[in-house]
Amino acid sequence: MKIKLLSCLFFTVVLINSVFAQEISDTKFGKGVINFIAKDSSFSVKFAPRIQSRYQSQWDYSGEDYDEAELNFLVRRARLKFGGFAFTPKLKYKIELGLSNRDLSGASVYNRNTPRYILDAVVMWNFHENFELWAGQTKLPGNIERVVSSANLQLIDRSILNSKFNIDRDMGVQLRHKIKLGGNWITREKFSVSQGEGRNITEGNIGGLQYTSRLELLPFGEFSSNGDYSQGDLKREKTIKAMFGFTYDINKNAVKNRSNMGSYMTRLDGGFFETDITTVFLDGVIKYYGFAITGEYANRNADTIEALEADGITKTGAVVGAGSAFNFQGSYLFKNNVEMTIRYTKVDFQEVTRLSDLKQITYGISKYVMGHSLKIQADLSFSQSNSTKDYLLFRTGFDLHF
Repeated sequence: MKIKLLSCLFFTVVLINSVFAQEISDTKFGKGVINFIAKDSSFSVKFAPRIQSRYQSQWDYSGEDYDEAELNFLVRRARLKFGGFAFTPKLKYKIELGLSNRDLSGASVYNRNTPRYILDAVVMWNFHENFELWAGQTKLPGNIERVVSSANLQLIDRSILNSKFNIDRDMGVQLRHKIKLGGNWITREKFSVSQGEGRNITEGNIGGLQYTSRLELLPFGEFSSNGDYSQGDLKREKTIKAMFGFTYDINKNAVKNRSNMGSYMTRLDGGFFETDITTVFLDGVIKYYGFAITGEYANRNADTIEALEADGITKTGAVVGAGSAFNFQGSYLFKNNVEMTIRYTKVDFQEVTRLSDLKQITYGISKYVMGHSLKIQADLSFSQSNSTKDYLLFRTGFDLHF
């Protein structure tokens, strides 16, 4: 099935390229392989493949010395992105397909035990002034680090705050709006109602729905080229730019241990434990003349943290990942487009969860050949835990985004 799908995608791209070859214009590296607009301006198609390759080595600390390194090479991300508009520029769409093992993992009976190819499949309708209605599967308006594309990161990957607390993608609808309040001040509001069980869940919907609200404040106006959603100050902002965000998310009758992420909390009778899970994010981004600072705080709680059997007394052994985390990231971009970055992350779980608290500091260096579209990166992380082995992690890789 996978081979057939890849073959179909390949021949579709070749066909589009051959049919529209005479119409393609204004294409250059980083702007997509195909960038077609119909002669009557009734639709457009943009296609851009992406590769992120990586090498990493990890040394666990046994108490006296570091153990022998565990190392591997991997294609972390291999993706195909499509976008454009249909009928009118006010009706846009985005499709993103993931082909790497990490993107395809997570098959279950609730997605018919099939690989999860679809990352994004969403339509965005600017139906009135600054109002947009989104429908389909895409990222929820969560913490800023998660919403920033993995193609636009200034370190090899996101922080452990994000891996433990993010609310990722889901299927549903979103209402988005922005308004200029006076001077340079801009406010953006985002509301979402989604299925609550993560991406590519096609049947079941065991629990309730998930509700997400986000408010973003930009006191000094918008960033150059949407720079608040791209890490590092590659545009070298001439004046201070800042964005401060707050997200509140509640997943009603959630059946996974990390809201719409993680593992299902199953019972011995074949049913599922359900509880309301709330997740809160506070984050901010500041950029000025090559300097970039990002800060994030996350907190997750639940009505009942320890999952219970149907009798309401016996514990199943599953727990909600309740706790909090803080992440700070700072960087400076030199004039030769080499960037130095430092990140500190601290994760504290509630004692009842019996999960390991974590601390991690990461030092990174990036060389931007063509901005985020072509870059070479490396970072070194020192991680400390209160109940598992400490470790040293080195990673290096490149990102190629046509």
